[in-house]
Amino acid sequence: MRRLLAALAATTLLLTACSGTDDSTDDAAVEAPADDSADDSTDDGSDDGEGAAEDGEPFVFGMILVGPRDDRGYSQAHFEGGEYIEANLPGAEMIVVDSVNPADKPEISVESVVTDMIDQGAQLIFATSDDMRDGILAAAAEHPDVPMIWSSGDSAWEDGEGYQPDLTNLGNVFGRMELTKALAGCAAAMTTETGHLAYLGPIVNSETIRLVNSTYLGARHCWTETRGEAAEDLTFEVTYIGFWFNIPGVTLDPTQVVNDFYAGGADVVLSGIDTTEAIVRTGQLAEAGDAVHAVPYDFLGACDEAPDVCLGVPYFNWGPAYLETAQSVVDGSFAGDFRWLGPDADDINDLDASTVGFLKGPGLGDDAAAAVDELTAGLLDGSVGLFAGPLVLQDGTTYVADGEVATDQQVWYFPGLLEGIDGTAETQE
Repeated sequence: MRRLLAALAATTLLLTACSGTDDSTDDAAVEAPADDSADDSTDDGSDDGEGAAEDGEPFVFGMILVGPRDDRGYSQAHFEGGEYIEANLPGAEMIVVDSVNPADKPEISVESVVTDMIDQGAQLIFATSDDMRDGILAAAAEHPDVPMIWSSGDSAWEDGEGYQPDLTNLGNVFGRMELTKALAGCAAAMTTETGHLAYLGPIVNSETIRLVNSTYLGARHCWTETRGEAAEDLTFEVTYIGFWFNIPGVTLDPTQVVNDFYAGGADVVLSGIDTTEAIVRTGQLAEAGDAVHAVPYDFLGACDEAPDVCLGVPYFNWGPAYLETAQSVVDGSFAGDFRWLGPDADDINDLDASTVGFLKGPGLGDDAAAAVDELTAGLLDGSVGLFAGPLVLQDGTTYVADGEVATDQQVWYFPGLLEGIDGTAETQE
């Protein structure tokens, strides 16, 4: 990861700004909270326990995003999680810096952003991307009295490989996206006419490897168990572009990768990148007469980019977990712990309870929708074990033996892609 970030920084002067960033996101300075957001801070919260700041002072928190706040993907989902705090915690005000990556803002670092936010009164910081690791670890050490959350990280996980026991002010929050990615795979497998699915991958790390594997396992389940097809007749290929979103001259062009997928025989593309190229390009091809579908990622409203071809979207819903974190800071009960949160068992699309969800799209047929519902129920009640063995890696190594079930550590730290997936866990040249 550090080698990639160094390469990105070295090539920054040759790059254009990342697509989708508007003028409001170009300024490297921390954006102060809007004055009118203090209107809700008059309730002191003493009677209802809603956590308004003492003496009517605002509760200020910082949100650091890797991409634009309006990317219709990963960063927008976090940004709206911050807005959820503002809407539900009296007196809460968010300051935000987006597009914090070496290509878009080489002049700033995560550490400097954190310091600026604290100087402006931030009492809680959210760093929302895996590649912010070094910066947020350093910032947490520099400001030990300020609670921070590193989303996607493992620094607070006692059983994790990246455990940092001295950083008691730094917690981790992430969603068990593996389950809803499996539903995406099921939707794709139930829809394909060619038996050829393709996955648009971002950067290579433990998170993205386990999500590719989860998508494949969900696809294989519905392909074999519901459709009754032979596993070897399902083609599932993956290409990684090299970062979370397109950086011209550094990453592969995701639109071209999507074109290559379809030219190679795929008829469903599943996205694993932060932005919307897969669904947008698929919609364009469908308008030209191609029988293709796509599954976007990250953001609840992603299907809106091309509804007719959208089979559904596995999405993050950060609001409830982020609100709980903010409330704990107000209450003085914050704990820098590790939380890997699954969907709500009663309703995976409950936006006040579920950290991850799967919203079925307009392009999903009735039989496919029924299969998705069946798999959802099986995953939630445990009758379907997504990570039950045997799980064999591409090199033939048995990772989880027959009759066993992968532990959380085995799922989080998958060492490679599973047998049955075409492609490698590396950026393609």
